[in-house]
Amino acid sequence: MRDNEMLEKEEIFSKVLRAGRRTYFFDVRATKADDYYITITESKKFTEDDGSFHFKKHKIYLYKEDFGAFKEILDEMTDYVLQNKGEEVISERHQKDFKKEYTRDENVSSYTDVSFDDI
Repeated sequence: MRDNEMLEKEEIFSKVLRAGRRTYFFDVRATKADDYYITITESKKFTEDDGSFHFKKHKIYLYKEDFGAFKEILDEMTDYVLQNKGEEVISERHQKDFKKEYTRDENVSSYTDVSFDDI
């Protein structure tokens, strides 16, 4: 592998955020032209029934020309969530006594509404 190709794959600056089964990697990398861009990788651990596990990864490439718009939208979205739902985590995963309320759509039949007379 040539030196340029190795440099391109090398992280210039990195941070890691561990969040339960997910880990987020934030990396600054260099292009072939020696400009910088950011990759954000989500790695999620999945455990199989036999105890073995594997990871699924999703990656976002973020280039300098998109930083401003990306940051603006991310700030807007996070502000919206915090203003409307606060910082407290509300989910089945985080609260053992959480009970999800299901509402039935009147336009959708339930299984008990099925008639078997035509069979």
